[in-house]
Amino acid sequence: MSLAVSLTGCSGGSADSDTIKIGGNFELTGNSASYGASAKNGMEMAVKEINDQGGLLGKKIEIVTADNRSEATEAANAMQKLLDSDVKFIIGPDTSSGSLACVNTADKEKIPMITPYGTNPDITVDPSSKQVHPYVFRTAFIDTFQGKVMADFAVTNLKAKTAAIYVDNSSDYAKGLRKFFVDEFGAKGGQVVSEEAYLQKDTDFKAALTKIKAANPDIIFVPGYYQEVGMIVKQARELGITQPIVGGDGWDSAKLIEIAGADNLNNCYFGNHYSADDTSDEVKTFVANYQKAYNVKPDAPAALAYDSVMILAKAIKDANSLDADKVKDALAKISNLKAVTGTITYDENHDPVKSAVILTFKEGKQSFVTKIQP
Repeated sequence: MSLAVSLTGCSGGSADSDTIKIGGNFELTGNSASYGASAKNGMEMAVKEINDQGGLLGKKIEIVTADNRSEATEAANAMQKLLDSDVKFIIGPDTSSGSLACVNTADKEKIPMITPYGTNPDITVDPSSKQVHPYVFRTAFIDTFQGKVMADFAVTNLKAKTAAIYVDNSSDYAKGLRKFFVDEFGAKGGQVVSEEAYLQKDTDFKAALTKIKAANPDIIFVPGYYQEVGMIVKQARELGITQPIVGGDGWDSAKLIEIAGADNLNNCYFGNHYSADDTSDEVKTFVANYQKAYNVKPDAPAALAYDSVMILAKAIKDANSLDADKVKDALAKISNLKAVTGTITYDENHDPVKSAVILTFKEGKQSFVTKIQP
């Protein structure tokens, strides 16, 4: 377990400490390492800005990071490592499976946790009891909204009447997004004519893609993460599949373009949390500062982690306290907060009510298509 533990202070930000420890539970290695690297950068940038402005409640923020290796079990282990390091609050994990592995611990230990990128609805609301996890929040919109947005885009903008589904069957995120897309697509009169499944770390998708090609769908919906999606897109084009390929926010990584190839991503679309080309002051400032710091354009995981820290900072200020109960109550009251990824208001489920964007690719670069309001 890769764990960066600070040497100063051990109280997590108590009254006799001059620092506030915030943990980052990120995918720094493994299949989703691109997300973790970006999220860590976004978190560090936000913390630096806050500290440069005097910190919070007269204290400087100190980051403790743990690598969850892009695995749910390791995410739970990283959570415990962070708790053993006496952090006061936690940002992460990014993936839905990783987040789901941590929510019960967050509630049990009464430690506010914000997942920047976890979109599965069950992260904030227990699917059995239907009770909201009191200490768990997210910065991303949920798959219920994202699935409907992509289905509506497929029908309205791409004029799709039939679809093939190629889903990552090992991912809570992908399976949830598949369900909500299929439900909405069917409600709008669309028909699923083929459905195939793969698993994370698979590399050969041609047999399933050959079956999909034979079904001749108007579009192919591929909910999954960039590593496998990139290979799927590349192999689909090699098989002569020219139809639009559509997906969700799990596509957002510069690695996708490297894996798929720029030309193969023509006629591909995905839903996302923001566009780095947005002309709002919040986005322009964030992108300029991020590029200056890291020499790369920020993706959604970077922006969402940055926003997660800023949301937490506002709650601490509003609560005027580091007490976990007071901070989580202040988080629940966040309303109309202007952030990089949109204006954020938490609903009763601790999910942000916010817009989504649709992006495509032109010459190997992301290109804005449209924004969808909640």
